[in-house]
Amino acid sequence: MRLISLVFLTLFFALPIQAHELHSSGGFISGFNHPVLGFDHMLAMICVGLLSTRLGDRAIWTVPTVFVLFMLIGGIIGLLAIPIPFVEIGIATSVLLLGLALAIDKRLPQLLVMGFVALFAIFHGHAHGVEMPQLADPALYVLGFIFGTASIHIVGVLLGMAMQQKDPQHRLIRSSGGVIALIGGYILVSI
Repeated sequence: MRLISLVFLTLFFALPIQAHELHSSGGFISGFNHPVLGFDHMLAMICVGLLSTRLGDRAIWTVPTVFVLFMLIGGIIGLLAIPIPFVEIGIATSVLLLGLALAIDKRLPQLLVMGFVALFAIFHGHAHGVEMPQLADPALYVLGFIFGTASIHIVGVLLGMAMQQKDPQHRLIRSSGGVIALIGGYILVSI
């Protein structure tokens, strides 16, 4: 439990708080790096993987899939330069609420989780789309942020499976969710 907290705190201070300050040219790699190197994006997507594992059964793949699909919609909206209000607040809130969903350890209805994940994904996707470098090939960039996001979801699912196997009472997942919620709260008040 302490090790997980230390890992999150180390990542918190080692990586930029928001990916929206990363500027580079390119296509696939730039798109892939946006969610992977953006600390707020990474935390939210790990939470989606952990939460889907916690729900179990089909949720293990349906919840992350909903996130990716709605993120793509948000990314297209961003690429088209259609504004969505409060994107940064939506992203920070997603980290806070997804962390809380893990911390409270209640069995939430899958459709409710999918609805919230879809909403949050639009904010994340919009940020990816708006911040596409001008020199990037849009198709490769979009493919990159989809693969980056899916990769983080897979890490979250595998981490969740390992945590549940090691700790059937879900203390590791709850404490990880608590730490993530605290970081989300910090990001939210820092905006």
